[in-house]
Amino acid sequence: MTRLILVCGPTGAGKTTYSMALSKEIGAVKFSIDPWMQTLFAEDIDTLDFSWVMSRVERCCKQIWVVCEQILSLGGSAVLDLGFTTKAQRNLFVSKAFALGIEAEVHYLDFPSRARRERIAQRNVEKDPDVFAFEVTETMFDFMEPKFEQPDQEELKNGCWVRI
Repeated sequence: MTRLILVCGPTGAGKTTYSMALSKEIGAVKFSIDPWMQTLFAEDIDTLDFSWVMSRVERCCKQIWVVCEQILSLGGSAVLDLGFTTKAQRNLFVSKAFALGIEAEVHYLDFPSRARRERIAQRNVEKDPDVFAFEVTETMFDFMEPKFEQPDQEELKNGCWVRI
């Protein structure tokens, strides 16, 4: 069965770890935005400019979709760990999937803010290559925290709410 799963949650919720485990469990190809950004643009970053970063995230997401669409068209499944911070971002990929005749699943990872801060601090120290693409500073965490839009029940009708 072809599946497209969009993994979302606030910074430090465990999206990459969850996506790795889920993709192995269901035999899906996993796409994570952080390694793409690190590989393609890390050397070009002089200062942390949100609009500069987001324009490159958007480019990566477009290219990831091109590959993902091929996988789905061939009957494969994909797990997308692309942040999906806003409802509009999630809706865009849900619509793309719908155009292929696929009902995308949104998996929302819910994890308390304090625990996420601790997880990020540990990840920054350990630098496990499976989940570490770049250091997330307190400033970055605080900047992104209010930007995350929690999915509503309508978005989760085909997915799930994972309380960690």
